[in-house]
Amino acid sequence: MKKKFLIIGGFILLAALAFFLWPKGNKTSFVLTTEKVVKGDLTTTVTATGTVEPITLVEIGTQVSGVISKIYADYNSEVKAGQVIAELDKRMLSSELETAQASLKSRQVELDQQLRNYNRSKELWERKAISKVDWEDALTSYETAKLAVTSSEAAVFKAQTNLGYATIYSTIDGVVVSRAVEEGQTVAASFSTPTLFTIANDLTKMRVIANVDEADIGQVIEGQRVMFTVDAYPNDEFQGKVVQVRLEATTTSNVVTYEVVIDAPNPDLKLKPGLTANVNIYTLEENNVLIIPVKALRFTPDPEVMSKIEDIRIEQNVENSSSKKSVWVKTENTIQQRNISIGTSDGIHLQILDGLQEGMEVVTGVSQQSSATLPAETNGESSPFMPKPPGRK
Repeated sequence: MKKKFLIIGGFILLAALAFFLWPKGNKTSFVLTTEKVVKGDLTTTVTATGTVEPITLVEIGTQVSGVISKIYADYNSEVKAGQVIAELDKRMLSSELETAQASLKSRQVELDQQLRNYNRSKELWERKAISKVDWEDALTSYETAKLAVTSSEAAVFKAQTNLGYATIYSTIDGVVVSRAVEEGQTVAASFSTPTLFTIANDLTKMRVIANVDEADIGQVIEGQRVMFTVDAYPNDEFQGKVVQVRLEATTTSNVVTYEVVIDAPNPDLKLKPGLTANVNIYTLEENNVLIIPVKALRFTPDPEVMSKIEDIRIEQNVENSSSKKSVWVKTENTIQQRNISIGTSDGIHLQILDGLQEGMEVVTGVSQQSSATLPAETNGESSPFMPKPPGRK
């Protein structure tokens, strides 16, 4: 009896396993996938990184060497054009001026003496009372004395100018963004002009120097809108405009980039010189235009696939041409081919210039559905009759 129950239980178990594991026939159906022609925006951008800097940045230096005796401006100081911002020790320069002035007076005395000799010699020469050699010597001495005075006058002018250089003035209205010296520091201007201060003209008007890759530079032109962010204010977006595309290329580690100058208004003074900007340059902006998915252009009805779709009729009433673009429009149970004129594209959608109206349904592909699997979309580029995973027909 016990053996009989075991046999019956085994049959029941086998029947249950067969029910759950035996492959089931799945009914597969095909349906068209469509999307409506709508009005929308097309946008493409070029990304780059750059550096925020003032539009006008002036380095103030000194043309004479000396010791800094006074500093009248510090970091972030607002200065006006012509304002004294530093002074060098003037004692040595004043001494050089006095020496040059004394030399000039000495040369002038010598010139007066040679002028008197010249006048006497001229009178004697006219009366033939002296030799020609004596007359020429007197003339040469007089001309030499005049040149010596001219040279001394130039030396005085140079000394006066150098003394004036000891007072450092701001050349523009602006804000001091850098100060490179301290009082008591010696600056040497023997070979180059040392920088003492760096002054930004107007921090409410900034610019971004962005480095754009060579692959993208062809899309960038003057006047394009720019949005950028800086790490200092990650939640804020700043606006700008491309004002210059520089022709000089920069190569770093075999990467070629071009500098793009972006005007960046800074009324709130949030942007500071030296900040790194993450830039988006809008190279394409088409607003409120008719758009469709790009994949609608790639759809071509496969007769074998279309025969599997119930109640669908195909009307191909246009001539196929490589120079014309066409899409398939679904109207109730009919799909009809239409030639269209297209405009720009952002890679996902494209602009329709002519041939379609808002609200029309364009076919983008065919989706395959079964009771055991999720829908799988296909279009004219792939066949729904490719080998299927186990359990699908």
